Amino acid sequence: SYFGDKSSCVENANTLNLTSSSSMRGQNSTCIGKTPLSSGRSVCRSHTPLMGYSVTSSSAVSAHTVASVIVAVVEGRGLARGEVGMASIDLKNPEMILSQFADNTTYAKVITKLKILTPLEIIMSNTACDVGNTTKLFSLITEHFKNVTFTTVQRKYFNETKGLEYIEQLCASEFSTIFMEVQSKYYCLAAAAALLKYVEFIQNAVYAPKSLKVRFQGSEKTAMIDSSSAQNLELVINNRDSRNGHTLLGVLNYTKTPGGSRRLRSNILEPLVDAETINTRLDCVQELLQDEELFFGLQAVISKFLDTEQLLSVLVQIPKQDTVKTAESKITNLIYLKHTLELVEPLKAALRSCNTQLLKAYYNSLEDTRFGIILEKITTVINDDTRYTKGCLSMRTQKCYAVKPNINEFLDIARRTYTEIVDDIAGMITQLAEKYSLPMKTSFSSARGFFIQMNADCSTLPNGQLPSEFTKITKMKNTYSFTSADLIKMNERCQESLREIYHMTYLIVCKLLNEIYEHIHCLYKLSDIVSMLDMLLSFAHACTLSDYVRPEFTDTLAIKQGWHPILEKIAMEKPVSNNTYLTEGNNFVIITGPNMSGKSTYLKQIALCQIMAQIGSYVPAEYCSFRIAEQIFTRIGMDDDIETNASTFMKEMKEITYIIQNANDKSLIIIDELGRGTSAEEGIGICYAACEYLLNLKAFTLFATHFLELCHIDALYPNVENYHFEVQHVRSSAGNKEKIAYTYTLSKGYTEEKNYGLKAAEVSSLPSSIILDAKEITNHIAKQILHRQKSTPEMMKQRAAYQLAMRLVQTARNSRLDPDSLRVYLKGLKKKYEASCPTPTKNDEQQ
Repeated sequence: SYFGDKSSCVENANTLNLTSSSSMRGQNSTCIGKTPLSSGRSVCRSHTPLMGYSVTSSSAVSAHTVASVIVAVVEGRGLARGEVGMASIDLKNPEMILSQFADNTTYAKVITKLKILTPLEIIMSNTACDVGNTTKLFSLITEHFKNVTFTTVQRKYFNETKGLEYIEQLCASEFSTIFMEVQSKYYCLAAAAALLKYVEFIQNAVYAPKSLKVRFQGSEKTAMIDSSSAQNLELVINNRDSRNGHTLLGVLNYTKTPGGSRRLRSNILEPLVDAETINTRLDCVQELLQDEELFFGLQAVISKFLDTEQLLSVLVQIPKQDTVKTAESKITNLIYLKHTLELVEPLKAALRSCNTQLLKAYYNSLEDTRFGIILEKITTVINDDTRYTKGCLSMRTQKCYAVKPNINEFLDIARRTYTEIVDDIAGMITQLAEKYSLPMKTSFSSARGFFIQMNADCSTLPNGQLPSEFTKITKMKNTYSFTSADLIKMNERCQESLREIYHMTYLIVCKLLNEIYEHIHCLYKLSDIVSMLDMLLSFAHACTLSDYVRPEFTDTLAIKQGWHPILEKIAMEKPVSNNTYLTEGNNFVIITGPNMSGKSTYLKQIALCQIMAQIGSYVPAEYCSFRIAEQIFTRIGMDDDIETNASTFMKEMKEITYIIQNANDKSLIIIDELGRGTSAEEGIGICYAACEYLLNLKAFTLFATHFLELCHIDALYPNVENYHFEVQHVRSSAGNKEKIAYTYTLSKGYTEEKNYGLKAAEVSSLPSSIILDAKEITNHIAKQILHRQKSTPEMMKQRAAYQLAMRLVQTARNSRLDPDSLRVYLKGLKKKYEASCPTPTKNDEQQ
């Protein structure tokens, strides 16, 4: 049974020389003095990596905003340059991901993968950044990740032999097939060696043996979306405001757990390319939409789960030093573990009546006896009524009394002492309230401990002030918070008692954890199930809020009345819908139309729909069919972008070069406004040349342009189609001025709205004589171009034959029509072909 993607299957202290620097230019770094890893050299960091995570309550708010991933990157040398190995580990999730691939000189795959990981810190070899001999890879990474800390270690610690040893030692048995995948992938093994040693240092803890999930993630099982395209399409970050939820992630994110949110984000940035796996997900979404009881039952259980991945991460780490903080963290996480395991049975009950293959596989996976074994071992030591609660004081109480009585006599005595102190504090505050005749009550915060709170108007206080024995007074509106010298002392006694309780509880918890470590890896399975179910429920939820339909997968991109999913959320009403149709025989569409007519929005809409389909979501359309795209490239301009400076032009050239270097027959390519950063003649030439290159591919390409000369390329290439956005001309009430009304409707053919510049000039203050001259010159040039590019009857006949052949091939591949319907369809094709052929003239007949 697999978890929505075929790569996720179940049941199958040396010292380093280390320097670290922030690439945040112009900021002061804080130096942490000598460390065990620094070999006498100081380690400069812009910040300290997050440590000692505690699991927080589940939330649909994007949990990935705080970076917690550390990545090691290493590149081959000499003839192996361009072969890159990567290893990453999330400090909140005990899973190490290994990658190795050959990249070209742009290192596009490396940059894209790093953008998806959103690292807190990147580790590279010191030889990559030697002064005066910096590698191109290091330069590119530092250029793209200016807010990330970079750390370099000696090249010798990127050791593939050591990396394989680490993996053999730490990899959980469920994932042991990783050895076969990576034993000859030396660069990712080398990266793993440096990464694990470094994480051990910064966390001051080692991973328990056989505790890590290790997997190899090549680039062939997911579609590649480069970082520029992800930004253009606003997949996970809004370009105007990074805090704004108007993104594809914002449209689809109704997840209830941090793990579900992280999974959704990674899927949007790396959609699947296997149609069978995608359809398996779609089957689940369809069942969730059709079975309300299943949908609401699953949602109710899933929303109770905490961050299971982060819980696992803390549980499998063995601290090098025992402190009060580590003791409290272990006790807390054992309570979270009990809470999580108690949800397995309700989750099974919710899945019991499911019908789809994937949901049944999840149900069967939850039959794993290890869940029950762990829970049984926990309940022999931990009180049955101990559970996760919100509120720091109630959670402190849960931790204090987590262990059952009569297991440790000294623990029982310490807890009685703690109870007496807490009662004394409450009694003391009651006496103070009576003494001063003030409405005092006991309050608690994790920072202050116990303190006194009171709601009162200052006019009711003697002289408008609190009695002199109270200190640390704060006031917010009519609420006073304060303490006293006696209360501070009692808080100190309370903390001392707590330290004793936590220490003795920690010893019992560690013993318990040692007994359950061998069974704990079933939680990887549970984490996978919960995050995937959460994402699928989120897809179903999104469908209930809009009229999305299930996509099909064929060799055609056909969208009937599709609309832009993000625009729908912004406008709070359904945007104008349009059709899209691309096939192998008509794989290149040129789109024209005036500024602001809707070209850029339409292009983005197609890419977003393609991504939604490939992650297993329904799509905003009346009907849709997609060809799986292995890469999605976008070069999106802005309708109001009329800059003509050199930097704009160079950016365009870099983007189009990247597309040309990396595109293949299975790409989806979207280009908008190419060539506007230079003169019109050069712009037309560059666009024409780029189009001719892309026309040699079988990639699906949509090319929006203001250069109407490009529209005539269909006379030479029968796989080109012209479309335009219609506008209407409306005269003002005075009747002397004409305005354009945008319909945002796509129609066949190229736009008749020519000379946008002349129309802008007409409403300006230019003299009418100049405008008349400009019109005359423009018409003369246009006639010359049209005469040169006019299609001959023979060319038109060849085009009609080509279109007929393509339709027949497509019908043979995909038709599900019965014989009578097929006969009617073929007769219609014949009539269409005859109508497309030009009527022969007398001269043609004589010849």
